[in-house]
Amino acid sequence: MPPVALHPLPGAGAEDVLVDPADGSALTGLDDGRVVRVTEDGKQITEIADTGGRPLGLEWHPDGGLVVCDASRGLLRVGLDGSVAELVARGRSGLRLCNNAAVAADGTVYFSDSTSRFDLPDYRADVIEHSATGRLLRRTLDGAVDVLVTGLAFANGVALAPDESAVFVSDMAAYNIRRVSLPDGAVSVFADDLPGFADNLSLGSDGLVWMAFPSPRDPVLDTLLATPPAIRKALWRLPEKLQPNPDQITWVRAIDPTTAAVVHDLRAPLGTYPMVTGVREHGGRVWLGGLTARALGSFSLPGPGARG
Repeated sequence: MPPVALHPLPGAGAEDVLVDPADGSALTGLDDGRVVRVTEDGKQITEIADTGGRPLGLEWHPDGGLVVCDASRGLLRVGLDGSVAELVARGRSGLRLCNNAAVAADGTVYFSDSTSRFDLPDYRADVIEHSATGRLLRRTLDGAVDVLVTGLAFANGVALAPDESAVFVSDMAAYNIRRVSLPDGAVSVFADDLPGFADNLSLGSDGLVWMAFPSPRDPVLDTLLATPPAIRKALWRLPEKLQPNPDQITWVRAIDPTTAAVVHDLRAPLGTYPMVTGVREHGGRVWLGGLTARALGSFSLPGPGARG
């Protein structure tokens, strides 16, 4: 991975990152509820809105506003004027942990509900228990919500294919990416046996599907999958220092949306950037976000189209 520049934020929790193609600025949510914009050079920060919850995934809506997955409130529509409205309130259709989304050109929203059992502070519990209660949902233009995929082991990142012929969702704790064909809804495993926990997904301006790996696979967790559910539940109740604790690494990957072939696999030394959970490529520049990070990261891809 090329050198990563850090862009400090006025708070922590930049779980995802979104780029404004108009000026190259980056947007992210913070754990105090604010959604902020950072100029491309990282020197100016402005507050866009306060969701009153915990913003995670961010996407552009065709009307120029934002679609925000809020762990506390559900699926939101956030205006650049600071307005906040609920598209799918937490609790509706069983929504508990809205995590990441992708928005079609007509405004249809595809979004993940990570687990029906735990809230964000206890997300590790769901990974350990492997409850597989995660889902991929769709909100259509008339406001109706339907479920496209169930049984996901901590449903996470969501991205559309460039031609919107399919939507991808991370089955994070099962180490795979599912593909849902549109409009027929056929579900298949697109990328399997991943080397880490695939967090947020995004479609880059390069036409590739990017994924963030906050941690590599953990052999202890892999072994636990073969144990009875009661043992996994008991393990979660132990002191945190006795639980599996996957390593954290600065690692992102980009794959071809048709073949799943790996195009970029970029890693950096430990300590370069903490626990990458969000990644966004635009014009050869790659932005990083992290669940606990107090800064955004960015670097330029080598080769044609890369920017400083």
